[in-house]
Amino acid sequence: MKAVGLTRYLPIDDPEALLDVELPTPAPGPHDLLVRVEAVSVNPIDTKLRAPREGSEAQPRVLGFDAAGVVEAVGSAVALFQPGDEVYYAGDITRPGSNARYQLVDEHIAGDRPITLDFAEAAALPLTTLTAWELLFERMRYDFDGDNAGRRLLVVGGAGGVGSMAIQLARHAGFTVVATASRPESDEWCRRMGAHEVVDHRQPLGPQLQALGIAEVEAAVNLADTDRYWEELGRLLAPQGHLGLIVEPKGPLHIGGDYKAKAIGIHWETMFTRPRFRTADMICQHRILNRVGSLVEAGELKTTLAEVLGPINAANLREAHRRLESGRTIGKLALAGWD
Repeated sequence: MKAVGLTRYLPIDDPEALLDVELPTPAPGPHDLLVRVEAVSVNPIDTKLRAPREGSEAQPRVLGFDAAGVVEAVGSAVALFQPGDEVYYAGDITRPGSNARYQLVDEHIAGDRPITLDFAEAAALPLTTLTAWELLFERMRYDFDGDNAGRRLLVVGGAGGVGSMAIQLARHAGFTVVATASRPESDEWCRRMGAHEVVDHRQPLGPQLQALGIAEVEAAVNLADTDRYWEELGRLLAPQGHLGLIVEPKGPLHIGGDYKAKAIGIHWETMFTRPRFRTADMICQHRILNRVGSLVEAGELKTTLAEVLGPINAANLREAHRRLESGRTIGKLALAGWD
């Protein structure tokens, strides 16, 4: 089967950083779906795993953690899907990725593709949707269907993939959402996703919030730079507020001070936890994707796809990685179809 893989960890400008390769088509295990991949999207985790470092791979390593496609075959114990079903999913960091014509994915972490979206639009959603949902409604324990009126959420990094979904989900749940952005086009994107207000994350956040009449926020999610905003978010969060994080800090953080005095909850999220550790509640990701898919079909949530770069091949994936590494990407980049 066709695939895009790496054998060495190289800078993205090296033409051998990602290569077109031929690999055997895998066979499904008991709970696996064999998916014919029709579209993929690219996430920062792809660039981090591909980044230059010592070492090489004996066999090409296939990355990719977002996909939409058609179930080609199912394992002997599969109960949720059958061949011909169209699915979308974020995959499992411990298994070969979605940058291949065929991929194995556990049935419990796949959802039904929203029928109002094409494959590329659907592929843009799973990883960021699961990350935002799990962070807000499982780690931080807010109720998606509850009464969140009067609560304010600050989304640091609102124009990225996770930020785009966090804005939508939080607004749907009743929060007043303030997002951060640094350029006119990213400001406009955040507002299109549903942010009530947008502030510039290159400037101190406190004075900008005060100018909007906001002295403190009940919740914040820092999706950009854990170290940079740590102390400021401690000052801005209300007593007994909650902070959600997804980016590993570069250095030690002082978790006392405002965080201790205000009893602020600190919550980490990675949507790979459930499949990586085969947790007993893996099926929650299936349910989240189906719930969000229903909201998309009802017109209450939208895809975060910004651009389709072309078919799935090494050259287009290198371009997607290059753009992500620039730090200026808005929304999600996808690739659809095969040469």
